Amino acid sequence: MLIKNLFKSKNSKLLQVTFRFYSKGTVSKHYDVVIAGGGMVGTSLACTLGKNTKLREKRVLLLEACPNKAWGNPEKYSNRVVSINPSSQKLFSDLGAWKFIEKHRFAPVKQLQVWDALSDASVTFGNAESQEIVSYIVENDLLLAALTEEVKNCDNVNVLYNAKVTKYGLPDYEGNIVNITLDNGDEYTCDLLLGCDGVNSSVRKSMQADYVSWSYNQMGVVATLKLKECMKNEIAWQRFLPNGPVALLPLTDELSSLVWSTSPEEARRLLSVTEEEFVEALNKAIWSKYSSSIIVQQATSIFDTFLRVLNCSKSEKNNVPPTVKSIEPNSRAAFPLGFGHSSQYIGKGVALVGDAAHRVHPLAGQGVNLGFGDVACLSNTLGEAVYDGSTINDLSYLRNYEKDRQRHNIVTMAGIEGLHRLYNTDLTPIVLLRSLGLQATQALEPLKRAIVSQAS
Repeated sequence: MLIKNLFKSKNSKLLQVTFRFYSKGTVSKHYDVVIAGGGMVGTSLACTLGKNTKLREKRVLLLEACPNKAWGNPEKYSNRVVSINPSSQKLFSDLGAWKFIEKHRFAPVKQLQVWDALSDASVTFGNAESQEIVSYIVENDLLLAALTEEVKNCDNVNVLYNAKVTKYGLPDYEGNIVNITLDNGDEYTCDLLLGCDGVNSSVRKSMQADYVSWSYNQMGVVATLKLKECMKNEIAWQRFLPNGPVALLPLTDELSSLVWSTSPEEARRLLSVTEEEFVEALNKAIWSKYSSSIIVQQATSIFDTFLRVLNCSKSEKNNVPPTVKSIEPNSRAAFPLGFGHSSQYIGKGVALVGDAAHRVHPLAGQGVNLGFGDVACLSNTLGEAVYDGSTINDLSYLRNYEKDRQRHNIVTMAGIEGLHRLYNTDLTPIVLLRSLGLQATQALEPLKRAIVSQAS
């Protein structure tokens, strides 16, 4: 009776935070922050919050539905890799996780070369001869392992594996506590729930946030490739084909990782053919000549002459893409591609991070980098809230996170969506427009720097 009266008291908030009783008689465990989803973004967020000195007194729980799997440093490369931009790499370096990656393996990309199969217009970002890095290619599993190892050094972070959530109870108008129920009956509470649970986010659904999404009617085919020539493999190649882009990302001097966006029918065919037939189809996609309009040929030639007159045309030679020799056995796979964006990143006691908030086409390699940008911004925002003497779930601070990230993410997503639509057609006027755009971008160094800056 005494406890019941205490809970009715207006001065019993501390007691409510420490102990919450349920009808079945169990006592839930309370954390300041619970992160739903222990993938690359969720684990990097746990690590970032754990190492934020302004949040050292805050208890963080990371919930991951899958079991904990050790990486084990396999000899074969995984077919799922990410292209890490310099900002994300700096984040991992600051966390200490990059040392683990350096100890094992990664591939620097010094140049990105993009060209249109229907016109051969091209643009090059970076310089293969310089020391500047455009991006870093890292296997998903290795990056997650590096972050998982670093989380172990965060005394205020607990990780719970095999944690399948059945229900999120977000606070109502008067409440401040988030309730979380697992499938084994365990219950947790927190002041702030962070949804890092992917494109089908249960946290986002619990928020009832407006979510705009569509399918591209494409699949991304991935594989690990063996190259015919042994060379200094530091260039990422991307060719826009009529059915979608094909990209080769460096792994070693002899290996590259493939991301090939194509129709679902073609993707299923590519997965079913023999390895020799797959390699033949891939080399054809990289090398074959496509018939192009005479109008496009003449217009791009005239425009190139015009740029030369203005002394804007680039005389630098284009490198030649590699020829694929074979693929690693059993490395082929495919996944559906789509777009998604939540109009709300935050709510009372909750915030969305990474793919739970936004999803983009992989043609620019920016999807996971947007998530890592969310991580850095949210950590800074929560640190400022606590440092200023506010609560960690203060909506005014969470709105700052939402405003800052939407301002960046929407611009980037719009650019990626525009590129997808621009290159997802073979109509002559559109082919001409995009070809002239590639030529202009190649000629205008400030424009290229602006594009790289936005992507970084």
